[in-house]
Amino acid sequence: MSERIILRAGEALVAGGPPNTASEPEVIIGELDGPVGTAIATLTGDQVVGHSRVFALLNTDIMVRPVTLCVSKVSVTESKYTSILMGTVQFAIANGVLDAVRAGYLPKDRVNDLGIICSVWLSPGVIEAETVDHKALFEIQRKGMTEAIRKAMTNEPSIDWLLENQNKIIHKYYQMGLDGKI
Repeated sequence: MSERIILRAGEALVAGGPPNTASEPEVIIGELDGPVGTAIATLTGDQVVGHSRVFALLNTDIMVRPVTLCVSKVSVTESKYTSILMGTVQFAIANGVLDAVRAGYLPKDRVNDLGIICSVWLSPGVIEAETVDHKALFEIQRKGMTEAIRKAMTNEPSIDWLLENQNKIIHKYYQMGLDGKI
């Protein structure tokens, strides 16, 4: 892949595991000398209470490549939530990035030139849960991250698929609203 990657966007939803383990990452991928790099630098230097931005790490001092900035979609106010988000989920995202490189979705020879911003969702239900299945949470979040990157880099879904399926798809929460469940 020799063309510049200015900005690619993707998302994924992986659910079906134990309670509070669903993954719904949204990613922006692009060159560090372009808008994505500027956004990563800006977000890193402009921390917001409740929405800390952290790099995806394999451990406390092992950052993955491409550099990946994790941003929580949920306000982080509880230490249990923080520990799970900055532990199991951060580790899963880091592994998902490396899985995407290994699978060829991200070009290995360009990992030092690319950056990823990942908007991370962890169910707030983990705060009240008596137990959390960290193994399942890790695997689902890892898979979600890899899938979001794959979709971003392959421009999925295509516009043709979207136009063909637009009237066949009903948003889950819209339907729940219609059904009086929310």
